Amino acid sequence: MSMAPTLTNWLDLFLHFASLSLLAVGGAITTAPDMHRYLVGEQHWLSDAQFNSSIALSQAAPGPNVLFVALLGWNVGLNAGGGPSAGWLAWALALLGVAVTLVAIMLPSSILTYTATQWGHRNRELRAVRAFKTGMAPIVIALLIATGWLLSASHNVPARDWPLWLLTVCAALLVWRTRLHLLWMIGAGALAGAMGWV
Repeated sequence: MSMAPTLTNWLDLFLHFASLSLLAVGGAITTAPDMHRYLVGEQHWLSDAQFNSSIALSQAAPGPNVLFVALLGWNVGLNAGGGPSAGWLAWALALLGVAVTLVAIMLPSSILTYTATQWGHRNRELRAVRAFKTGMAPIVIALLIATGWLLSASHNVPARDWPLWLLTVCAALLVWRTRLHLLWMIGAGALAGAMGWV
């Protein structure tokens, strides 16, 4: 799993993440299924394990939700350089991967958000603006469900992994129907994993 460290490949990575930035309505995590398709399935720059561990590690760490993009870029760059044992070039490419993916995912959406917010605030009473805000909610929810499905389905053994599926459904219902703080659910998931239940 490695990409050739050419300018064309880095530009392709930047442009793909920049285009995803404009689709990240509910945050960058909602574009994880397409990132997986591109990085793992199409380009083969990452393995499934690297992709999933990048998301899991970044979600467990304190800080912004978008950290997983930096870890994906880090792993792409590290793989491009030949892995951690390949020396300083691999580490330099890993840092380049972080910079490329983070700038690509942040810049377009930040510019669009700033511009659209200014316009939306000036025109907040228009029926079209109110309708747009109302219509975006189901799209964000569907993208989050797709991300959860992708992460849960990567095990490919539903008969063995039924506790994982049950935990996913329970967590989704709790988020939907209660005001329980998400940290309690993350803690419960960590405990279930530590006990070997999922």
